[in-house]
Amino acid sequence: MALAATHPSDVKQTNRRDAEQSLPFLGISRSAKGLIWRERLQAEAAPLATAISQRHGLPDILGRVLAARGVTLEDVEVSLNPSLKALMPDPHALQDMERGAARIAEAVVQRQSIAIFGDYDVDGASSSALLSRFFAAHGLDSRIYIPDRIFEGYGPNRAAIESLIKDGAELIITVDCGTTSHDALEAAMEQGVDVVVIDHHQADEALPPAHAIINPNRQDDVSGQGQLAAAGVVFLVLVALLRCLRTKGCYGSGQDEPDLLEWLDLVALATVCDVVPLTGLNRAYVAKGLQVMRHRRNPGLRALADIAGLNAPPTPYHLGFLLGPRINAGGRIGDAGLGAKLLSSSDELENERIAKLLDQLNKERKDMEVVTLEEAVAQVERALEENDDLPILFAGSEDWHQGLVGLVSSRLTDRFRRPSFVIAWGKDGRGTGSGRSISGVDLGSAVRAAVQEGLVVKGGGHAMAAGLTVERAKLGDLSAFLESRLTEDVRNARADAGLDLDGSITPGSATVEFMDLLEKAGPFGSGNPTPRFAFPAHRIGFAKIVGDAHIRCSITAGDGSRLDAIAFRAVDTELGELLLRSTGEPLHIAGRLNRNHWRGKEKIELMIDDVADPRQPGR
Repeated sequence: MALAATHPSDVKQTNRRDAEQSLPFLGISRSAKGLIWRERLQAEAAPLATAISQRHGLPDILGRVLAARGVTLEDVEVSLNPSLKALMPDPHALQDMERGAARIAEAVVQRQSIAIFGDYDVDGASSSALLSRFFAAHGLDSRIYIPDRIFEGYGPNRAAIESLIKDGAELIITVDCGTTSHDALEAAMEQGVDVVVIDHHQADEALPPAHAIINPNRQDDVSGQGQLAAAGVVFLVLVALLRCLRTKGCYGSGQDEPDLLEWLDLVALATVCDVVPLTGLNRAYVAKGLQVMRHRRNPGLRALADIAGLNAPPTPYHLGFLLGPRINAGGRIGDAGLGAKLLSSSDELENERIAKLLDQLNKERKDMEVVTLEEAVAQVERALEENDDLPILFAGSEDWHQGLVGLVSSRLTDRFRRPSFVIAWGKDGRGTGSGRSISGVDLGSAVRAAVQEGLVVKGGGHAMAAGLTVERAKLGDLSAFLESRLTEDVRNARADAGLDLDGSITPGSATVEFMDLLEKAGPFGSGNPTPRFAFPAHRIGFAKIVGDAHIRCSITAGDGSRLDAIAFRAVDTELGELLLRSTGEPLHIAGRLNRNHWRGKEKIELMIDDVADPRQPGR
């Protein structure tokens, strides 16, 4: 979920529409980012928008926003008030849920030693903390193990599992990983230790040996909850586990039931940061989780919010761009277990120490990312000078940190509008790479096909992101294979790349009351995009560079109304150059409104996604 830059899911590649619908918004057929501007609400959905407004007594703009996001007349009430009661399924609808919950309940009742094996990202840390807090509420000290990204890689490994068993683990629960970890889970089976996998990643038909694998993306799971982050699945497990413990008579006589709702802040954090669709149950998780987070009850989140300077009611933006990156910094360039420790601990002093350390690691990560990105951009630009039609971009170096390759690949894809791979090469001639794609180009399936062809050591992913390990000697063959497989898709996607807009407004409309109205359709994020508006022919004022890569300015309408604006990471881009040289000149501006809290005052500002010159709408 990237609000500071246009997320790939917001830049849609659509099929050719009918003549009326394909007319560019404001006539912009090529913006500074090379995009066609389009109205998000398609012509055939306009009557639905009107019907939503009339039947439910809503302002026209809210009806249009809802209809453009696929909300039906019957779904309006649930959409405006997403609740767990209305959207949560029976947890037992998930395959293996009953079996897995029963085994965990047995461990709680018998007070067995439990180890939690989590991933090193926000979802993994949050999922681990959810389980740890549940066990702590029952007087059990569980051990959290987070693997080192560089030395161990993703998911359970045999050595780590054997170490946990040697240290006394009688039950191992993997979260946000484990679905494809055949060798590691076989090690547990060989020693007679049960493993319960709680995950959400794509699964092969053949599953590893485990007591239970609770994953809505198993091929035999028909629950329809495949959009959940791992923490969302963990929450369903806790609901089932609570029921199981009730039937065993575990509560009363000094043991109170934990209030699961108090932990929804962790579920919301993971759901936003893992960029899963904010549809269905995920919307309820985030909406209710943000309400919980406002009470600042989780000591670790409270310490992190304070060190991040979060002094306003939290929003998905704050979760995705203030809190999440700091938690991830530990897994990227520091101690991978710091995030889980922070989110599961109630020790105020320890949490303050960890929050400060994560904040420092995040600053170091930013500095490293700037250098890496500059070098990667230079490599790509040299390659494009030789061949401007390259469908897939590659950049790599022995000096780059493995924990940054995904971030840099995302920046390259956003900047050059084509799939990219960034590789951190090792001294042994092998590289660890991460790739990001554009809508309409399935990168994950291409990487899996490359594995089958023997072109990469290992790899996988989904349509928009993939990871791989490759030998330097095979990089040329890999590049040729991916180009032969994806070139046509990339060309079609780039030719039809568009930016969706919800309408045109002026700064005079950008009020707190207007934001209150729009946010009724939230929370916004992946799958439920933040409303984006055009500001036609507004004059640019006071454009200047702030920080290392951002541009701040003001925009003014013909009626004199004015709005402060910022374009993140726009320096040295066509968008940024156009802003900087257009002071006093009119530009079409596209962006999203944001609440800015400063010294107790609230004002609305614009986060610029794209700009276009009214005099050259189709250049």
